[in-house]
Amino acid sequence: MKSIKIYDQGHQWVVFGRDPDKPEKIIDTNQYMVKVGDRALLLDPGGSEIFAPMLTAILEYVRVEQITDLFASHQDPDIISSLGLWEEAVPNSRLHTPWLWEGFLRHFGSQEIEFIPIADEGGVIDMGAIKLQLIPAHYLHSSGNFHVYDPVAKILMSGDVGAALEAPESPMFVEDFGEHIGKMKMFHQRWMPSNRAKQDWIERVRKLDIEIMAPQHGRMFKGDDVGRFLDWFEALEVGVAIP
Repeated sequence: MKSIKIYDQGHQWVVFGRDPDKPEKIIDTNQYMVKVGDRALLLDPGGSEIFAPMLTAILEYVRVEQITDLFASHQDPDIISSLGLWEEAVPNSRLHTPWLWEGFLRHFGSQEIEFIPIADEGGVIDMGAIKLQLIPAHYLHSSGNFHVYDPVAKILMSGDVGAALEAPESPMFVEDFGEHIGKMKMFHQRWMPSNRAKQDWIERVRKLDIEIMAPQHGRMFKGDDVGRFLDWFEALEVGVAIP
């Protein structure tokens, strides 16, 4: 599994993904870690199939006991089906997740980990020196869903918004936005069910100062490509089943 630092100025952001050894029929995912001081937060830490390579990659940056917090943007298995394994590895950590999904997420084998429910209107994850903002992203695509914004690093972890399905050898960042549209269009039209929810999210996000937008699948966006994505997504009709 590849990993790169995407921010390292006082605190760190690391992205993990592009695992060439994952099972062929398992969708490729990006996982993120925010390290502040001696604490680390894992954002959408992934499915059970990638737990072992994910843990191995993380240990290049932190000790396992430094993983104090987990975040699950929603209930999908590629987001958090590894929860029971993380509970064994870091039993004293806390899981920040939409209140709507606790009873469902416990089906992934977790009974003891502390759940921190996120109210529909959002909130913060307090990492001490940094307070990460939880941005409502309901119905994009899950009915209870949040993204994570770091106002210092100016990074938005955007979950399935901005996602593209690509091969493990693909670059980490978008290089040609026009060419990249073809990799995103079907995903967003099919998986995003509500134009009203899309517009609400865009209005929220346009108020943020974003230098990197980091989705859960595919390439990240940086600089002007963040604005290009928002313009493209705003104009896109979603909730469309493609035959």
